[in-house]
Amino acid sequence: MSATALAPGLLAQALQRIASDMDTAFDSLLPVPNDARAKLVEAMRYATIGGGKRIRPLLLTATADIFGVDHTSAIRAAVAIESIHVYSLIHDDLPCMDNDDLRHGKPTVHKAFDEATAVLAGDALHAFAFELLADPATSGDPFTRSELVLTLGCSSGLWGMAGGQMMDIIAESESFDLPTITRLQQLKTGALLAAAVEMGAILGKIAPEGRAHLRGYARDIGLAFQIADDLLDHEGDEAVAGKALRKDADAGKQTFLSLLGPDRAKDQARMLVDQAISHLGGYGAEADVLRAVARFIVERNH
Repeated sequence: MSATALAPGLLAQALQRIASDMDTAFDSLLPVPNDARAKLVEAMRYATIGGGKRIRPLLLTATADIFGVDHTSAIRAAVAIESIHVYSLIHDDLPCMDNDDLRHGKPTVHKAFDEATAVLAGDALHAFAFELLADPATSGDPFTRSELVLTLGCSSGLWGMAGGQMMDIIAESESFDLPTITRLQQLKTGALLAAAVEMGAILGKIAPEGRAHLRGYARDIGLAFQIADDLLDHEGDEAVAGKALRKDADAGKQTFLSLLGPDRAKDQARMLVDQAISHLGGYGAEADVLRAVARFIVERNH
């Protein structure tokens, strides 16, 4: 079955399920203490429960499902990667970074609480992610837990998301060419998306040499995701997006869109999605959710 012929309800059902699973997990794992830490946990819950597309958790659990991984273990790992993603958003929204007032259609954490609480909420979510992965409740195999920690650590730090964010800040004052922009986005956005797929395969005990096709899929959807984001920032509706748009152009940043133009950017995104799906040719219906996610990445409006 081709990706374009997939049942329209497949992805909607998968997104609904992962949203429910994630909200339930965060609610259970982050109870509000009856002491002076309550405000911190309330801010963590505010940022994690009831918002976001949950693309990274869905990629992780959909990959894990292919290999028959226990759903509870996959959800714990998905909570970890979503915690890293959410911490990065909390910090990105701060006045010292992007200075945004809205995220997912509601006030950002530093607006709903205060800047100090937002910084601590991000810090605590970062630590929480690795606490979850190191816990035997996520996997009884210490080697699996170690590889999960290593994968998420590499994808979120200097060699991944944080490194890409630094390049993005430099892009406001320097002109980058297309290869440099591609590298920037592979780190800033693509690394964590790739980690989600990789972590699902790690939980499935797939050897590193057996994951090359999944890495290819993840690499291509990561770039397609960022091109789609650039297009949304240029053409999207702020009311639908739930956040401020047109920021890149206002900051004078070079993006895929500014370098390629809208038409070439759309063609490139579609090509990347087709290429990503081709990497899944060895699977049948068990990979249909991954195929549907690839299509959704370029068709979404927020």
